[in-house]
Amino acid sequence: MPQGHILFSMRQGRDDRSVQPQDMSHKNKAIDIIPPKHIWVGDKSAPVSMVEFGDYESEACAKLQPVIEQLLQKFDGRLRFQFRHFPLTQVHQRAHKAAEASVAASQHGRFWEMHNLLFRHRRNLGSISLRDYAMEAGVNDRNFISNLTDSVFGWTVRADLLEGLELGVRAVPAIFINGERFTGVPNLAQLSKAVEAELAKSKQKRA
Repeated sequence: MPQGHILFSMRQGRDDRSVQPQDMSHKNKAIDIIPPKHIWVGDKSAPVSMVEFGDYESEACAKLQPVIEQLLQKFDGRLRFQFRHFPLTQVHQRAHKAAEASVAASQHGRFWEMHNLLFRHRRNLGSISLRDYAMEAGVNDRNFISNLTDSVFGWTVRADLLEGLELGVRAVPAIFINGERFTGVPNLAQLSKAVEAELAKSKQKRA
């Protein structure tokens, strides 16, 4: 599997949808949305859960993606991963709309395919390009552009951002392992060590 392309097979929890008001365009839309917090890759019963708050224009987040892939391969069956949105809009003007595009793709079961494409093309995230990436990811939705224009998924992204702020996130990537903030350097060696420590704790609890 090529590094940098998280092409995971996964179950997207379509029973975990929530109806949320998407009122950023003042059109008072209420639609059934699969939120990012219900989308995981990896064994759902894995003893270690890793959550990343990230931004699709961030070079540091892009650099982390192949590391995440290696971790999932190394700890297959023991680690699951989730990506949450934390667009730094003051410096990355297109990050929020890119995050919305990924949420749109997730409604069609194509989150991770879109996720990969957004990081791969992180320097070219205009609306028309986002539509093209969605099509490449396998999304067939004639309302894709209008949903972006109307910010249909805007509050879904904002919900991630607000949750990140409550957890103390101020920069990306921000990583949490089993609910605890990872404070080391986000490389393969240090993240592996953190995962192994959580696995050891899990074994002690079962003993």
